[in-house]
Amino acid sequence: MGIVITASATATHTDPGTPASAVDLAGRAARRCLARARVSPSGVGVLVNVGVYRENNTFEPALAALVQKETGINPDYLADPQPAAGFSFDLMDGACGVLSAVQAGQSLLATGTTERLLITAADVHPGGDASRDPDYPYADLAGAFLLERDADPDTGFGPVRHYGGGDRPTDVAGYLDLDTMGSGGRSRITVHRTPGHEQRTGQLAAAAVAAYTGEFGLDAGRTLVIGPDAPAGVGDGPGGGRPHTAAPVLGYLHALESARPEGVDTLLFVTAGAGPRAAVASYRPQGW
Repeated sequence: MGIVITASATATHTDPGTPASAVDLAGRAARRCLARARVSPSGVGVLVNVGVYRENNTFEPALAALVQKETGINPDYLADPQPAAGFSFDLMDGACGVLSAVQAGQSLLATGTTERLLITAADVHPGGDASRDPDYPYADLAGAFLLERDADPDTGFGPVRHYGGGDRPTDVAGYLDLDTMGSGGRSRITVHRTPGHEQRTGQLAAAAVAAYTGEFGLDAGRTLVIGPDAPAGVGDGPGGGRPHTAAPVLGYLHALESARPEGVDTLLFVTAGAGPRAAVASYRPQGW
């Protein structure tokens, strides 16, 4: 039995007159994803939200519950009291969030806890428009994956593995700076990245790929790597920001929409970020 992506979708913030909302973007990506799969919201048993940056720096209630409501998944428990219908939770794991959600989803789907699991990843500037903040590194956008079981054990995700960056302290930190936020704290965020972060992240990602392919005997000539960033120009926001938690979704869509390299039959998702830490998982698409 394989765990496969049956549909995927993205959503971007395109109206400069309206503040960006992680809940709205995640909900839009989720609804597009379900529409492509021809699955009604009531057919989703579990929703996992992995976005980090939110409008107004909202932390409570769990954004997953708000995204669930926005998507229309089991809005009335009394009307549809199925024990495995409409359960949702946040999984905060930075750039590695999507793959950590896949790992959790593999267990939930394999044990029959749910028939379908929806992953949403959305990040927005807490002030509502990333393009107005040149120092903020991420774009206002979202992505979604719908996962299901497949009878073919040779398709879908392989094991998810996590790799640390040694004893070096975290290269990236997003936080509220109490000394500088003043009265506008809900619309501000401090994102600190140490010099050389991107180079070290790339080195960690490369080492993680080497370790993973060695452990599972993957043929590099038949494998296409996705990550740790979306391809250049894919998903760039109007202010030049890069994808954050949604990067694996954009990379996956880009890979499927592009011409498949000759002989390639496996994708390799790679994410890397704060920690520093990387996550890797192989994936064999259906009919690719």
